[in-house]
Amino acid sequence: MSQQTDTSLTGFYKVMNPKEKKTFWGCFLGWALDGMDFMIYPLVIGTIIAVWQVDRGMAGLAVTGTLLASAFGGWFAGYLADRIGRVRTLQFTILWFSSFSLICAFTQDFNQLMIARALLGFGFGGEWAAGAVLMGETIRAEYRGRAVGTVQSAWAIGWGAAVLLQAIMFSLLPADMAWRAMFVVGFFPALLLLYIRRHVDEPEIAKIAREKVVAAGQAPSILEIFKPGILKTTILASLLTMGAQGGYYAITTWVPTFLKAERKLTVVGSTGYLAFLIVGSFIGYLVGAWMADRYGRRKLFMTFSLGAIVLVIAYTQLEITNEMMMWLGFPLGFFASGYFSGMGAFLTELFPTRLRGSGQGFCYNFGRGIGALFPALVGYFSAQYGLAMAIAIFAVIAYGVFFIAAVILPETKGRELQAN
Repeated sequence: MSQQTDTSLTGFYKVMNPKEKKTFWGCFLGWALDGMDFMIYPLVIGTIIAVWQVDRGMAGLAVTGTLLASAFGGWFAGYLADRIGRVRTLQFTILWFSSFSLICAFTQDFNQLMIARALLGFGFGGEWAAGAVLMGETIRAEYRGRAVGTVQSAWAIGWGAAVLLQAIMFSLLPADMAWRAMFVVGFFPALLLLYIRRHVDEPEIAKIAREKVVAAGQAPSILEIFKPGILKTTILASLLTMGAQGGYYAITTWVPTFLKAERKLTVVGSTGYLAFLIVGSFIGYLVGAWMADRYGRRKLFMTFSLGAIVLVIAYTQLEITNEMMMWLGFPLGFFASGYFSGMGAFLTELFPTRLRGSGQGFCYNFGRGIGALFPALVGYFSAQYGLAMAIAIFAVIAYGVFFIAAVILPETKGRELQAN
């Protein structure tokens, strides 16, 4: 099958050259380890509440702090990627979030943990910004959706690794030690720097764009994405990512606690339920990556946002048995995650090369920062309405915003990138 007509999910990988494949695996592993580091806290949030006597609102606020910091980290890292390069910025951000995961393991009270997690978020947001731009500029247009989307699926692998790590640590160690051990393992992503330094190169289009900027003496301002001509795109893309991430974090932050507190499952007992959610998420990423190139980015976003609304209502509001809930976790994970596969390619294609890091980094991470309010809001509202209802309310609001923004923004499928 020719390069132009191969529409299979793996078609992009068959024709990639060695440079593209090395970049693909560097970003894939980086995002998987990033996902593992982030998901450790939602998995141990119930233990933290019990050990340090923290209320749900404060516990959710720690997630909010991490995501707010990631918003600034992603914006700054995107700007840095435009100034010093995608690869160098990627290396710096991985070292940053890995180091602060290790620091989390040695915190002595909840306030210290919140600060350490917020600082971890600064690098967490930056890693996505640098890696997504790097992938988007390295992979050719006809395969960009599938390649970047497949890298996005690594988040589910990182999530699964965190759940497996939880099951192992909480089986071998007492709870007050197990959560610390999980954060220690979160330092391991720093080892990925050795691979990136050796194998991953800067995209040629980014080099050319920076050379033009230097020659003209017109380095872009960090605020240039808010100027007329690009401002509308910045606002709408930010709303899109806010809805996408607000819904996702409202669900994934609190589902482990929901299973234990309202479904009366133990930490180890909830692992199977989370496994169905994670497998569904992984398949959703892969299907979403294929849909992004086959049907376009906007159709992917609209289909999955509507599916997520239906599934989160069913999961949290229907009177069903625990066994049925386990099976329902698969489609919930599928629709609540799969749309992220189109996000990186879509944002890459919306912005010119000289501003791509800043634009993509700001929009994705602004959405993450505002979406960060949703875990805290769920936590606070759960005191009055119950956790299940609070999750449903804020997830539906977020996915509604996501759907509307997807309707308004233009389709970018197949758009060729220019060194402008």
